[in-house]
Amino acid sequence: MDFKGFDRPDRPAPGGSLPAGSRSVKVMIAGGFGTGKTTMVRSVSDIRPLTTEETLTQASVDVDHLIGVAEKNETTVSLDFGRIGLNEQLVLYLFGTPGQERFWFLWNGLFKGALGAVVLVDTRRLASSFRAIEEMEQQGVPFVIALNVFPDSRDHPVEEIRDALDIPEQIPVVACDARDRASSRDVLIALIRHLQERSTAALEAAAR
Repeated sequence: MDFKGFDRPDRPAPGGSLPAGSRSVKVMIAGGFGTGKTTMVRSVSDIRPLTTEETLTQASVDVDHLIGVAEKNETTVSLDFGRIGLNEQLVLYLFGTPGQERFWFLWNGLFKGALGAVVLVDTRRLASSFRAIEEMEQQGVPFVIALNVFPDSRDHPVEEIRDALDIPEQIPVVACDARDRASSRDVLIALIRHLQERSTAALEAAAR
């Protein structure tokens, strides 16, 4: 897997067209309810993203758990979709998963063909992303953890969060602001680096 030069940004192709000879990769943006998945896809996408957000109504009060996200008034009911070109050779197709338990049945289909994933975590509500992490491990999808910094988040050391989530040392844990394009793009670069390192390690192991 050769992604040479992926971390050197280029301007998006005009008109949203894909550069000739580019390679496309499917990446999942996962996490718990209200962790910032839709926000990340919106902020980083080169094209106008597809979102499936619907208004939260009184009917969902006993279904959706709004503890810690009481101000949230919309929710993803299917998926979010965006696209970003990291350079002229590498294009990422981003698929954001729904966060609520009642939509988890959609995850299996969304994960098909995914090369890797970003798991967004709200440090105020770590438990909300436990299921997403478990799903990555069960599906065998390589992932990185992105700590989405909310305005009222406490400043926790990364290693403290790693221990709380029981994340192995080889899985990157990075802080980000999902509202910021550059910050979200850095998370995707961290994921591609992680995938590249895994590929290199596998090749070296096979050669022994």
